[in-house]
Amino acid sequence: MEPQLDAINRDLGQDPEALIRWALEQGSRPICTTNFRPFEAVILHMVTRQRPDIPIVWMDHGYNTEATYRFADAVVKQLDLNLISYIPRRTRAHREAVDGPMPDIDDPRHAAFTEEVKLEPFGRALREMAPDVWFTALRAEDTPERARMDAVSRNADGLLKVAPLLHWSARDLYQYLQAHDLPNEFDYFDPTKVEAKRECGLHLQH
Repeated sequence: MEPQLDAINRDLGQDPEALIRWALEQGSRPICTTNFRPFEAVILHMVTRQRPDIPIVWMDHGYNTEATYRFADAVVKQLDLNLISYIPRRTRAHREAVDGPMPDIDDPRHAAFTEEVKLEPFGRALREMAPDVWFTALRAEDTPERARMDAVSRNADGLLKVAPLLHWSARDLYQYLQAHDLPNEFDYFDPTKVEAKRECGLHLQH
């Protein structure tokens, strides 16, 4: 960890809006990723209040619930998001016609499935957009791996990864949604994780 990032994590790690403000000054090509899971409107509102035109990058794997797609449309409209979607190279219909239904997480084919529907599209997004700052809504209470992460870190490629809400609880998020009249949706499914406390690998690789 760079000494400066140690200080930022110590001084701003508990202050999401100050952390976002600092991070936006560190680069010229920021992005914010989203999967439109529950409480995602918080990070999207926080970031766009300070940078309205920031690209919001969605890896749409094609297995979202109908409610998630409706929620995504509602949030995009309400916050006027600059949404950029990245999708797998094969459609869900194509994949299932050739390979069958989504493999279970204990199926040896699941790693290849995760690579195809989430990791490859994200890698493509990074190559094409070449961001220097990446905002993500991951939180410490999501998984044991995330509990060990810092709010600000730099990956092997030099990308500044910023998780402003790392230390927030579900109660904090709920109160923010209420205060700003933001929508929420709990009918959510991630085919690469399936279980809530399981990592898909994206945040472990990047």
